[in-house]
Order: sequence, then structure tokens, then C-alpha cells
Amino acid sequence: MKKVQNRRDFLKISSVGALGLIALGSTSFKLGPVDRKSFGVGVQLYSIRDAMAVNIPGSLKKVSDMGYKNLELADYSNGKFYGYSPKEFKKIVNGLGMEIISSHAGVEATGITKENAQKMADDHAELGVKYCVQPWVNEEDRNIEKYKQMIADWNEVGRIMKGVGIQFGYHNHNFEFATLDGIVPYYDLYMPELDADLVTMELDLYWATKAGQDPVKMFKKYPGRFQLLHFKDMAEKSKPFYDVIKDDITSVGEGLINFKRIYKAKDIAGAKYIFVEDDNQGNGKPFEGIETSINNIVTKILV
Repeated sequence: MKKVQNRRDFLKISSVGALGLIALGSTSFKLGPVDRKSFGVGVQLYSIRDAMAVNIPGSLKKVSDMGYKNLELADYSNGKFYGYSPKEFKKIVNGLGMEIISSHAGVEATGITKENAQKMADDHAELGVKYCVQPWVNEEDRNIEKYKQMIADWNEVGRIMKGVGIQFGYHNHNFEFATLDGIVPYYDLYMPELDADLVTMELDLYWATKAGQDPVKMFKKYPGRFQLLHFKDMAEKSKPFYDVIKDDITSVGEGLINFKRIYKAKDIAGAKYIFVEDDNQGNGKPFEGIETSINNIVTKILV
């Protein structure tokens, strides 16, 4: 088995992202100016990846100033996060009044050694995250044999992560719902073979919907399996498809997905955090895009 692969290598097709986080608490809505941070909304930093590549402290400050409370990261490589040591990056984030909840850091299909998995676990434990998530499967590895191999590896990584107090997870796209040789990988391989205690599911609502799935029905079929949700909206309704095409991704609350209905089923899902994600970086306006999302979330969806 080989080494851990970082987020940027996984996302060569530039399709994943990872969205923002919302702590699922019972926050009351008060009259007067809305205290957005009290809702615990977070953001997947892949949504502003270009800005993060230019100015990390400045980009994080903008995110905090919008009212985001929690972060999910999208850059782990060689023991560092966005080029910073775990302690350095955590200090920057905490100094801005935010918390790091989750990180996308994947395992390639050729495998991972126990030593590399332990290193990844230790680095994330030093950062203080609650979750570490497998974000992507390369196109050439989307076959039954490789899926089975990766699922076995992810269970082992989950066991190592649990040893340092971190929950491992898997983030879907739409291709996991495509039928291969009479098998639907998500339902026939992932759900029965991933150890529910070691690997939770981070359900991306956009990609699941694009694949013709109903998130609420999924929650009822597999209660408690979805600790993390990705809130990402779509502008166009289409027949189910399984290619990673994301042209119609839009800010949360600006499209067709009924997030309020899905949010009401959070307890069935076992959801603890919601991640706001914009793979398209606001169609060239990343900060405007995530500003619209958090405004709609705290004024229309969580109330």
C-alpha cells in the first residue's frame, strides 16, 4: 500500500470541494441584527481555494467577518495544513474566533501504510479536528474490485483515526450511485461494508440529488449514518446523471434543493454538522457566493 494523497492531487478534475459546516444546535432566532456566529455555520475552504492560495490569513478573516464559525479544510500535505504546521494553523483560526471541525485528506486506491495512516491521524489530532474525510475517488479506480479494496483500507484508517479520537468519513459525489455490473456501489458496497462505527458518511446533497437520490429517504433507510452533510444548491433540474459535471452549482438557498425539508430530518440522519460548499467558487465571486449562502441559511433555512 502506498502513501496518503493530498487534496489537490485528488481534485485534478476539480469536482469536489468541500462545503462549510453548521453545528446542528437548537439556536433561537432573536429580533434585531442576526448574530450569525451563534448558528455555528461553517464553510468548506475549497469554496475559496483560489483566494486561499494567494492570502490565507486575509481570506480566513473575511470568512470570520461574514459570521462563519466552523471550518472544514481542503489542503493537507506532508504534515502541514495550507503550508502551516497544525499548531500554527490552529492558532490563526482560533484567533479569528473560529474552530476547525473537519479536514478532507484522502487515501489513494493503491492503499496506505499503517505508518502513513498513523501520521495522518497524529497530524489531525494535533490540529484538534473531530473529523477527517475521504473526499474523492479517481475515475480510473471506479470499479467494483477497487471499491472493495478501498473500503477495506478506509475501515483500517477509521480504526487508526478512532485511536486518536477522530471520526473518519466518506464524502460522495454522484458516480457512487451509478450501476456497475448490476451493483450500485453506494448501496451495495459502501453502506453494508463500511464499518458504521469507524466511517461515517458525509452526504453531499447536490451530488446525491443529481444522481436521482432523495436524501430524506436515505436517512430513513440508514438512520444515524450521516454525521456530516454538505449543503450545496443546484440551479437546474435534470435526469439522474453520474458524470462529475457541476455547471449549475449555486449558493445555498438560491436553487432548487429543499434544504429546510432535509434539515428537519437531521435527527434521523444523525447529522451533527452541515457544510456549505461552492465547488464553482461563486462563479468567479467566491466570497459573494458564500456570503449569500450563510445569509440564506440563518434567515430562511435554520429558522
